[in-house]
Amino acid sequence: MSDSKNGWDLLKQVEVHCYSGYRGEESPRWFRVGARRVDVAKILDRWLAPDHRYFKVRGQEGDVYILRHDPAMGRWELVFYRRAAAPAADSPE
Repeated sequence: MSDSKNGWDLLKQVEVHCYSGYRGEESPRWFRVGARRVDVAKILDRWLAPDHRYFKVRGQEGDVYILRHDPAMGRWELVFYRRAAAPAADSPE
């Protein structure tokens, strides 16, 4: 299933670049979906599943993404995307 309006596949393999902190845990700093680079502004949440690690992140542009990492396969996938809400137009005075 895909969102043809935005061109996003529900489970899309992505290229993720990480930073390993002092504890050795990798966390995404930026990722690429096709030719588009997304810089991570903030990690909103992270959690573990039996076979995957998940990161909910906000990109610099305000969009929210959930990235899933499969350590056994060494693969990252984009499993969720939500575009940032457009700023409200100023109302006339």
